[in-house]
Amino acid sequence: MLRILQLLAPALIPSWRFFPEVGPSPRLEYAILPELGSSPAEWIAARPRPDRVSIALMLRRMFWNPRWNETLYLVSLSERLAESPTAHSIGEIRRRLARDIGPRDAFFRFRLVFIHREGERLVQFTEFESDVYPLDSTP
Repeated sequence: MLRILQLLAPALIPSWRFFPEVGPSPRLEYAILPELGSSPAEWIAARPRPDRVSIALMLRRMFWNPRWNETLYLVSLSERLAESPTAHSIGEIRRRLARDIGPRDAFFRFRLVFIHREGERLVQFTEFESDVYPLDSTP
């Protein structure tokens, strides 16, 4: 019986030691530009987490939550983009953000922002900033 428990323990109580380090996760932000040459007036957090989630919604999300799965995919793409930008990562983020923003007669760009603590201060730095893309004809 003890041998069975020893075999089951790693499956029941996972070890998080497989992460080489725990670092800041990139935050994805976008800016809507009224015309092509304009600069961003305001950066908006993409898919911010809700302040509160009801118990019923939390239980439902345990079984069905495709939006959160796609948000996790965006985080994964963002992490890859921070390490080494690829056309695939940029294109996927661009396509999903354009769909979230919706078609309009404007342009947008996105950026990856990392926030980390230095002593008592929170320091924010931009790791990546995309080109400008049209919203009305984004694939």
